Amino acid sequence: MTKPYESELHIALAAVKQASLICRSVQSAITDEVLEKKDKSPVTIADFSSQAVICRELLQAFPADPVIGEEDAAELKESENQEFLEKIVSELSVAGIPDTTPEQVCSWIDHGGAKTYSNRFWTLDPIDGTKGFLRKEQYAVSLALIVDGKIVVGVLGCPNLACPEDQSVTGTIYYAVAGQGAFAMPLEPDNSQVSSPIHSTTTQDFSESRFCESVESGHSSHGHSQQIAAQLGIEKDPRRLDSQAKYAIVGQGEADIYMRLPTRAGYREKIWDHAAGVLLVEEAGGTVTDIHGKPLEFDQGYELANNQGVIVTNGLLHPKLIQTLKELGIS
Repeated sequence: MTKPYESELHIALAAVKQASLICRSVQSAITDEVLEKKDKSPVTIADFSSQAVICRELLQAFPADPVIGEEDAAELKESENQEFLEKIVSELSVAGIPDTTPEQVCSWIDHGGAKTYSNRFWTLDPIDGTKGFLRKEQYAVSLALIVDGKIVVGVLGCPNLACPEDQSVTGTIYYAVAGQGAFAMPLEPDNSQVSSPIHSTTTQDFSESRFCESVESGHSSHGHSQQIAAQLGIEKDPRRLDSQAKYAIVGQGEADIYMRLPTRAGYREKIWDHAAGVLLVEEAGGTVTDIHGKPLEFDQGYELANNQGVIVTNGLLHPKLIQTLKELGIS
């Protein structure tokens, strides 16, 4: 007997794995000279290549499903960006993707151009954590399926994150299906059948807890994080890393809290920055809400229009943390 969303999970895993390996290949070629020149071309190539290969898989398997992605191909179609497009075609060809032409690549990328809510759609961040990617640190490839406003499948590719079951193996794919638990497996193809369940911590005392946050202070208010830590008696240094890899860290019990606190009035989070990670943590036993304790609403198009910030915990620490945010007037 097949499980719910078994075919969707199979396709999503294959697509995210392929995209993650392409991104890893591009990242490995980044040189110090590129970083010194602040050249963002590697992340551009990897970003578009990742979206192209994932949208190609989704289009073939589920042609009626819209995809709300972060990128579109308008920029690539401009004559001055022809070199970028040719490099993307080359990356996909090397990865063994058939029928790879400039026109086809742009068509695949543009399949991720939906912006409005529908009863069933995918949301994709082809590279979450672009600065981490350029620093050769953490980034993620994120894909989630949303049905009737609920996240039902989530897959996160974290090419630089060590496997929870074997820290000597770098590169992990995390996945979850609603009601079926959360799992991790090595990224490399020869280990693709080995998966293990992951679980959030059972920490109940804030003095024993650890939180993680973005490396970039522009993504989340570090000052407010320090204020909250002092108020709750959190003594351990925060773990700072880019991307939805933070959701994985909480989901597998290496941290207890992740706070994405507002940095400016009126800003609303994008759904592709959170959907896969949210399901992963919830299926691992944790809790995810906005800063007011409201569930995140994925039925508002490409933004979390009815939510402010994101709070992720092991569940046990959640009520007190939300209460503290309110007491401190953080909004």
